Amino acid sequence: MKTHELINEWFTKWESGDFLNLPISENFKHTSPFGIIEGKTDYLDIVSDNRDKFLGYSFIIHDILVDEKKACTRYTAVQNDFSLDVSEWYIVSENLIEEIVAYYHIGEIRKERQLDK
Repeated sequence: MKTHELINEWFTKWESGDFLNLPISENFKHTSPFGIIEGKTDYLDIVSDNRDKFLGYSFIIHDILVDEKKACTRYTAVQNDFSLDVSEWYIVSENLIEEIVAYYHIGEIRKERQLDK
């Protein structure tokens, strides 16, 4: 399976709620502003325990950059009236996603970090 097809499968599985069959390796690693999750089992357990926060999204894909063993996407995830702009790097090995590094904002900007108007 080509990397582009693998990334499309990732989003299709999420949109359908079929997270137990995500195309991820047993050694899958996910890094995000919430921290690092290591291992397919731990990742799927966290998703299962937090279905309301992970499932029910649709995705507006803005960009996909693809290489043979890696990809980068920029997308908006939409769940009811909530939306989140995300950029993710995917590392691929043996037709599975081995690692994802996700970038997004998860909270209020502290007052001292806000820009002057």
